[in-house]
Amino acid sequence: MKKRVLALGCGLMAAATILAGCSSNLKQAPTTAAPTEAATTEAPTTQAEATTEAAKTEAAGGALSTGYAAISSIGKSTDAGEKDGLAEVDTMFAAVLVDGSGKIVDCKIDSVQTKVNFSKEGKLLTDIGTVVESKNELGEKYGMKKASGISKEWNEQADGFAKYVIGKTADEVKGIAVSADGVADDADLKATITVHIGDFINVVEQAVANAKSAGAQTGDKLGYGIVTGISKSKDAAADADGVAQAYSTYTIASFGADSKITSCVIDASQVNVNFDAAGKITSDLKAADFKTKNQLGEAYGMKKASAIGKEWNEQAASFAAYATGKTASEITGLAIDEKEGAPTDADLKASVTVGIGDFQEGISKAEANAK
Repeated sequence: MKKRVLALGCGLMAAATILAGCSSNLKQAPTTAAPTEAATTEAPTTQAEATTEAAKTEAAGGALSTGYAAISSIGKSTDAGEKDGLAEVDTMFAAVLVDGSGKIVDCKIDSVQTKVNFSKEGKLLTDIGTVVESKNELGEKYGMKKASGISKEWNEQADGFAKYVIGKTADEVKGIAVSADGVADDADLKATITVHIGDFINVVEQAVANAKSAGAQTGDKLGYGIVTGISKSKDAAADADGVAQAYSTYTIASFGADSKITSCVIDASQVNVNFDAAGKITSDLKAADFKTKNQLGEAYGMKKASAIGKEWNEQAASFAAYATGKTASEITGLAIDEKEGAPTDADLKASVTVGIGDFQEGISKAEANAK
């Protein structure tokens, strides 16, 4: 296996808010995401790898900004009729590290496709204990490889695009050639990516625009974790619509050489698809402005009910600040109240009263994929 140039760039943006409420005893969804690096002796084997390593080397010795974006849509949802109804929430996610010149130093792309079936009587058919894996976590179970003209799974193609944008600015990403069919029209990309790339371009562009300095430095490793559940979904009634809710928590963290968290950002999205007692969808399927909890800020409405007078985004930011400087195992080992899932640590519970189980799981996932 060819050795590569020491990858020097990882960081983390501090913009954010995540959702902290997925069930800790969820069931696994049906199938329907660092190596130790050494000095190089050989050149990277592809242009994308060469660009990646060059960009990371150029960024050596400086502070990095971290950005992320999560963009959701519900347009693929369908009414119940002869077939069961489907509430589908598709969320595209990207995390980036950006240097002082605005160039992307590292990039990771993932997507979550949350599917909830319901009957023509407005009753949920999907187990609300289901854990929804991201496309990167599903890997070959997602099932695109067998239909791919280049025999590459979705996660492989997303990773190829993420590597391709390293060394580019947001404007250069926005300028990537796209065919009339929505696929890559760039010679270097066409050989490795056949999926539509419009959403990739959009989410990366937004992630760069959101990038902020949060303490990450060149040499840190970037990781992320997405935790998604549907436990807050419910049946329709004669006087109230049912709801299929995709509840995703996003954790972005950078790790130093000593494995301690150098920066951390947490956010969440709570996307609903409503349906009535006749199995008809009542939500606007063209809706596109699904804000995360950090974007909502006080509009989320937790502050007025909070015993400590803090909004969800403020509490998520406090947890992220608490996690910084600690190892992932120290965070996952935090004691929690069995009833509420809130932390019992004296220093933490003064500023965080929400359940932290998904925060902890997100940190664990971030450490695992910080490569």
